Amino acid sequence: MRKQKPQILVINDDGITSRGIKLLVEIASAFGDVHVVAPDKMQSGMGHAITVHSGINISPFHFEGTKSAFSCTGTPADCVKVAIYHLLKVKPDLCLSGINHGSNASLNVIYSGTMSAALEGSLEGIPSAGISFCNNYVDADLRASAKATKAVIEMMLHNKAHKNLCLNVNIPDVPLKNVKGIKFCRQAKGNWHEFYEIHKDKEGNEFLWLTGKFENLEKSKKDTDLWALDHNYISIVPINADMTAHPELKKIERWKTNW
Repeated sequence: MRKQKPQILVINDDGITSRGIKLLVEIASAFGDVHVVAPDKMQSGMGHAITVHSGINISPFHFEGTKSAFSCTGTPADCVKVAIYHLLKVKPDLCLSGINHGSNASLNVIYSGTMSAALEGSLEGIPSAGISFCNNYVDADLRASAKATKAVIEMMLHNKAHKNLCLNVNIPDVPLKNVKGIKFCRQAKGNWHEFYEIHKDKEGNEFLWLTGKFENLEKSKKDTDLWALDHNYISIVPINADMTAHPELKKIERWKTNW
């Protein structure tokens, strides 16, 4: 009896026509049957938003190398839900989100549509990974990202990843020959120092544009994702949806209440 191929769901937040998702499909198709459900437009920075106050439109999409492909007017998290509960006949064995242009290391994971799609996959009981290249240019050299993606898929399938596993994978912005390897690490503590620039549209109306600078608050900590990336390693951080601050919980349990 022939072994059934793994069923791999591919999503992203850069849109179904992005370079990154095309490369991810090309790599993933060597491991199994690929099903794409991705936003019909850029959805970067959407976090874990889902569509609840309007309808979602789904359209078949011609995507070379896939078993099925659909564009979706919803968010990245919507795409995962639509795939699992409406479009696919079988539950995927793997959920891959990316390849994203731009870092999702440290605090950025909170805002990321890429990582929210991957996390949604893990919440649905599918081993998942979000893959990001720390370069925002659409024509960037993706050879290091390609090799990293292949390695991540191989590791997850070979080691029979837990159904709720979600990996945050970030690839440093250096040539492939300069990448030193992979580091499994924790999320670094960091913060954005932000401000709004005032611009004017063609009619002279003012609008605000968010900008800022990111600060690594743990530059010397070698067990963090930011240290790994700064030293030309691929960082892999396991994440989950439990946002309980466990050390703080232990502290506030000692608080006296007047209730």
